[in-house]
Amino acid sequence: QLRLVESGGGLVQPGGSLRLSCAASGDTLDQWTVGWFRQAPGKEREGISYSGRRDGGTFYTEYVDSAKGRFTIGRDNAKNMAYLQMNNLWPEDTAIYYCAADYSPFCGLTNWRTISSWGQGTQGTVSS
Repeated sequence: QLRLVESGGGLVQPGGSLRLSCAASGDTLDQWTVGWFRQAPGKEREGISYSGRRDGGTFYTEYVDSAKGRFTIGRDNAKNMAYLQMNNLWPEDTAIYYCAADYSPFCGLTNWRTISSWGQGTQGTVSS
């Protein structure tokens, strides 16, 4: 069973950056679709981005509109890890950030309830 552990959250000022990491164990992450989700207090869980693997072995990515141009998802297959680089952060980005993965492709960024593996979350706070 795949186990995921997030790290890298913290407190930053508006306009600042955070780099979230997701360490996987129990299986090889490059065979899985992996993504990042977040949940702010009183709000529904929201999909941010995910990376999937094509049959030919290349990877593709998807982003929610609010993340395009600011956030970048990446993988380090040698370390069995995934990342989310977040730049130009706004106070509205304050949330608990979760790494999630499934052996099947994600059905978009909104259908998160079908994803099988989740980390425990890491808090990201954007405030002056």
